[in-house]
Amino acid sequence: MEAISPALLHAWLAGRSLARGLPAPVADRGGYRVDTRSDSEYCRWVFAASHPDLSALACEVDQPGRLIKLCGDDEALRRLLPDGWQVHPPAFFMQAGSWPGSRSLPAGYRCETLLVGPVCHVAILGEDGTSAASGYAAETSEALVFDRIVTAPAHRRRGLGAGVMAALRAMRTRHDVPELLVATEEGRCLYQRLGWRVLSPYATAERAA
Repeated sequence: MEAISPALLHAWLAGRSLARGLPAPVADRGGYRVDTRSDSEYCRWVFAASHPDLSALACEVDQPGRLIKLCGDDEALRRLLPDGWQVHPPAFFMQAGSWPGSRSLPAGYRCETLLVGPVCHVAILGEDGTSAASGYAAETSEALVFDRIVTAPAHRRRGLGAGVMAALRAMRTRHDVPELLVATEEGRCLYQRLGWRVLSPYATAERAA
């Protein structure tokens, strides 16, 4: 694993915010803050590495829905937190390497693409017109960021996730920026088969309600 630079972390966060229609990340407490303001999450602070202000911040937070995230493993984050915090299941900060050749979709599926400014949405539809797989990507001057790659349970193990990724990548206009995402444990397996590599674990903690 390697250290994540603040610039690379910012590139991913900025693209993710674009893909989700969220405010841009702002520098705060030695990391970056994103004011998500959803029903389940008020804001998040994301750190490229351990920082003294992370522990101080965790001591100040007294409500759930304020997440602290670290490019590091769960234990590294736990060591920086006071009592009363819960660590979420692990995730992984990843970057694309060499991609395999394009693949055709299985019979009965079709791909629809919607491009709105720098954000692309891809949906793979089944014969009945329902969504079988989908995902988003946002392109900035710093990165191409993939987000919310999902395959419906009934359509898994058919290469549809790889099809979504390929369709999103085909819409890019820049070839000189890193391609980034954060994956769950399950998603990591798919992306590694596509030539992606893990740069760092990505840990999340939230104050218990």
